[in-house]
Amino acid sequence: MPVWLREHNWRQTLTAVYLWLPLRGARATPANIFCSEQYLKVSIPPFLFEAILYAPIDDTNSTAKIGNGNIFFTLYKKEPALWDSLTLANADKEKLQYLRENAVLKAQEKAKEETEAKKITKQEHKKYALEATMKVEEAERKRIEDLKEKERQKVTKELELWKNQQKDGDKYKIIQKKEELHQEIEPLKEKKNEKMNKTQIPHEGSSKTRLKSTRGHGSCSIFSQNLKEEQLPAPRVAATIKVNFTPRVFPTALRESRVAEEEEWLHKQAEARRIINSDLSELEDLKEEEKNPDWLKDKGNKMFAMGDYLGAVNAYNLAVRLNNKLPLLYLNRAACHLKLRNLHKAIEDSSKALELLTPPVPDNENARVKAHVRRGTAFCQLQLYTEGLQDYEAALKIDPRNKIIEEDAEKIRHLIQGTMQSS
Repeated sequence: MPVWLREHNWRQTLTAVYLWLPLRGARATPANIFCSEQYLKVSIPPFLFEAILYAPIDDTNSTAKIGNGNIFFTLYKKEPALWDSLTLANADKEKLQYLRENAVLKAQEKAKEETEAKKITKQEHKKYALEATMKVEEAERKRIEDLKEKERQKVTKELELWKNQQKDGDKYKIIQKKEELHQEIEPLKEKKNEKMNKTQIPHEGSSKTRLKSTRGHGSCSIFSQNLKEEQLPAPRVAATIKVNFTPRVFPTALRESRVAEEEEWLHKQAEARRIINSDLSELEDLKEEEKNPDWLKDKGNKMFAMGDYLGAVNAYNLAVRLNNKLPLLYLNRAACHLKLRNLHKAIEDSSKALELLTPPVPDNENARVKAHVRRGTAFCQLQLYTEGLQDYEAALKIDPRNKIIEEDAEKIRHLIQGTMQSS
């Protein structure tokens, strides 16, 4: 429940009312005060002061000062008159409620109007700032355009001046060339005139011989030499040059190609086509994927894992017929022959795999180790321990950290030593 502040002092004049309200130790802020034309409220929890004023006041110009534990109100009357009391006397609860609600509604409307007015003012300020910015930008743009126009005119004048200078220079060059040409032609004309004079007025001693010579040649004249000099050469005869290009399989030019590698590739392709064409009658019934060596290799690997060694050998055989240059086909088929105790075929396939695994590089180390181990195992099972030991030692050179191969090689050494001692 709020504690009502009953203690207050007030005095009045014809135009104003002065009200003192003690705070009793509470701290007040402007947010705790609400004032309208005929309603005054001070809410400082737990204290509350509320008054329905005797007559309307000018709430816009009225003031409230907080200090020294008091609130001092200066309330200006709308109409100059003396009040009988500070608050409205003999007011029932309904009237008080109506005045209170009316005051709150008016305050809300007033706050809304002030907000709208501030919003409009803010928009006007923004509009003014935008217009001022646009004016500044327009002035700056005009200044830049003026500078550009001045520079353009300046460059145009310089270009025109340069063109005129070029024209004057060309004219001067043409005149100078004409003068030089005239200077070169004058000596030629003088020489020609001298020659003409010599031919027209020959010496008396040589006149008879000259006449004789002219009579002997018939069509020749004294001007034949000059005419030959002035004759122009005949135009050149048109002809067609044929260019033949060397036929090539590859799109690159011959100067950019590697002839040896290209010939090797073409040879391999021709060999593969020959093999496929030779077995074409047998391969007609196969499906498209069954003609793929990689697919057959994967199928053989699955059969080997399931224990179907004969089926795996058949798959590898067909893959080898399609492509006999894949070392893994021979290597896997050698493993199948070991399981089937076809030891000589295992040795043959392992040797073929090692032949194809050349040159020895890090990428085929694992395959070479398997080929040596499988061939060495086949030799040992044929009791050819010396040959088998050579393969195991070759595998150890490739993979010296393989403990299993090292142990098997040691066992083979003991077997060889035992065989030698028994003999």
